[in-house]
Amino acid sequence: MTPRLASGSLAVAERVLDRCDELAAISSSPELLERVHLSPEHRRANDRVAAWMAEAGLTPWQDAAGNQCARLEGARAGLPALLLGSHLDTVRDAGRYDGMLGVLLAIEVATRVARRGEELPFALEVIGFTDEEGARFGNALLGSRALAGGFDPEWWEDRDRDGLTLREAFVDFGLDPARLPSAARRPETLVGYLETHIEQGPYLEDADRALAVVSSIAGARRFEFTLTGVAGHAGGTPYARRRDALVGASELVVAVEQIGRAAGVIATVGRLQAFPGGINVIPGRVEFTLDLRAEHDRDRDAALADIRLRAREIADRRGLRFESREIYRADATPCAPWLQEAVASGIRRTGDDDPMTLWSRAGHDGMAVSGVTDVAMLFVRCGNGGISHHPDETVTVHDVALALDAFEAAVLAVAERVRAEAQRLGASR
Repeated sequence: MTPRLASGSLAVAERVLDRCDELAAISSSPELLERVHLSPEHRRANDRVAAWMAEAGLTPWQDAAGNQCARLEGARAGLPALLLGSHLDTVRDAGRYDGMLGVLLAIEVATRVARRGEELPFALEVIGFTDEEGARFGNALLGSRALAGGFDPEWWEDRDRDGLTLREAFVDFGLDPARLPSAARRPETLVGYLETHIEQGPYLEDADRALAVVSSIAGARRFEFTLTGVAGHAGGTPYARRRDALVGASELVVAVEQIGRAAGVIATVGRLQAFPGGINVIPGRVEFTLDLRAEHDRDRDAALADIRLRAREIADRRGLRFESREIYRADATPCAPWLQEAVASGIRRTGDDDPMTLWSRAGHDGMAVSGVTDVAMLFVRCGNGGISHHPDETVTVHDVALALDAFEAAVLAVAERVRAEAQRLGASR
């Protein structure tokens, strides 16, 4: 495979990376990158991206959910839009490419289309979603859920770590909660959604490949587990009489990894806390979490059933009580085959005749957007073992240039498909 770059792509990729650096400087902390939903930093990032959108020849606006949007009309005004974008919010102590890279590449694709005077059979809209990460209010994808008409009014009472409700934060930001439904799009106004994103994993790097087609976005379920036994004196309680919740939880944590490995799913215990927490006290209660995700929901749910069965077996054997509460569910999102083929066609245009296909282990805005239109994704290799959500997150300028060319070619492939479909329908009348 010999990668091919269009003229000027490296220079544009350098600009994209410079702009990623500029956005990374917009943070609530001078020591690390943190930019959350409806914060002053969110406002500054939206304003900066809006300026770049206008510079590209697009018409920018901020929608009623706080998403930063822009539009380039197609062959005539008012056509349905192909959405391009990603998110602008971050986790705490984030890297500088997760989300941001996709928004900036989308702007550059629209720039190329606008400067060539390309008359597409649809409008192009670029969108920088907010609150994909859910870092402030604990409920991810709020911006894309609003766009897809999937916003739950119960979320208005969600609170951040300072006790501020989502409704109050909307008002403080200058948004009107009553206008939020106006952010929702109707299916007939959209052609589809394409997103470029760093892989957030090691598979491209291990294969020495720059780009991949995404087949689906993982279906995830999250739980809070509790094992309850009896607290007691560490010195005075014989082993035979102990009902140690922490030992039981530790056994279950190991079982979670074993079940996940055997089933080919990703099972993670991310938080564990023992009570009462005394150094000389047998833990009487342990609270811990489970994050379970897989390419297919049936595999994820089968692993969950095995984990619950093991939890009950451990609890019965050790005299403990097991309880679980589901706190999050997002079913797997298959990418639309026709849009996957457009992305694959774009990658082939860069010289990769046999594009790699991966499923996304991480969640993305496309999960919500799929509720209103077809979605697909292009992955870009990230270095350092694929690390993400970390300051060491990295990409190369050459890979970004390839992604730019592939993303543009994917948009043109979608245009060819839409034109062909219009001609077919016209001929059948």
